[in-house]
Amino acid sequence: MKNKFKLLSVLGMVSIFLLIAFKPLGEKKVIVIDAGHGGKDFGATSGEVMEKEIVEKIANRIKALNKDENVEIVLLREEDNFLELKERVEKINALKPSLVISLHANITKNETVNGVEAFVSKENQFYDQSYKHAEGLINEVSNDNLAKRGVKDASLFLLKNSICPAVNLGVGFLSNPKEKEYLSSGKGQNEIAASVISYLKKI
Repeated sequence: MKNKFKLLSVLGMVSIFLLIAFKPLGEKKVIVIDAGHGGKDFGATSGEVMEKEIVEKIANRIKALNKDENVEIVLLREEDNFLELKERVEKINALKPSLVISLHANITKNETVNGVEAFVSKENQFYDQSYKHAEGLINEVSNDNLAKRGVKDASLFLLKNSICPAVNLGVGFLSNPKEKEYLSSGKGQNEIAASVISYLKKI
């Protein structure tokens, strides 16, 4: 009888240990980072500086900086390859992510225009969530080198066809000399990536 009680006691302790040791983690969030353009599509260009290269470097840095086991960063492209918009959306929807952030850099004829801005689509069923994420990302990414421009509505293919919250994040203007220098630098790219990671930790 004593042996039976000892066995039950041991089993009980083992059960408690297993419950503590293997306590389920929070639900993993899948975040898709879409580095805009790529391959034959250079995106915005200013001299030798190309949008496709800048956003690719930032995307890869975001993934490298992520240390949260409950956040999985998925890159639609990790190198200089071209992806059709339809192909991007198909990949996004197959992953069913918590959020997709499409990274871009802007350009305009007016060199004084500057800052971080974001676009969301009213045709996306997750519009309210997308807008909230867009505001949060702008607040996090903007700094002394990148002014805050705000959120705008846009009927962009990726935004309206992604079945999840979706944000097009413009991280600055290549037509603005100060921002071009910042976006082209390792320091700037690293700071932007770190800011995105900082935001993702909050959601």
